[in-house]
Amino acid sequence: MSKPIIHAKSSAEKFGGKWNDYIEIHEFMDSTKGVISDNRHRALTHNSWFLNNVIERVFGRIIINSENKEVSVKAIAELHVLEDFGNKFIPSAQDYLQEIEFKGWMKGQGIPSSIKKIDKNREKIFISFNID
Repeated sequence: MSKPIIHAKSSAEKFGGKWNDYIEIHEFMDSTKGVISDNRHRALTHNSWFLNNVIERVFGRIIINSENKEVSVKAIAELHVLEDFGNKFIPSAQDYLQEIEFKGWMKGQGIPSSIKKIDKNREKIFISFNID
């Protein structure tokens, strides 16, 4: 699966109600595509830590769908993750994090590349507006 609307329709099929009962949860799950557009975006929201510690804090424990039925928010999010991984597994946060190369800036030494890019842009802006 790749789009929130497809997940929302799947949720309606499984839990009842209409797709728009579920779309906000699925859009939130995939909102990380705005940070990085390939499947690495899943590292932030498609893991057991996120499902156990975040999703219910955002949407509550249950929603009431258009059939007036209570549906577990965690179950909706779990379905989303399972569908994205071929209904085989829900990865842990550790599964993702152990694949990240450790860099010095992660312990306060140096700076990450995104800050380097911002600093370069600031320097260009400063120079272009510097009036002597």
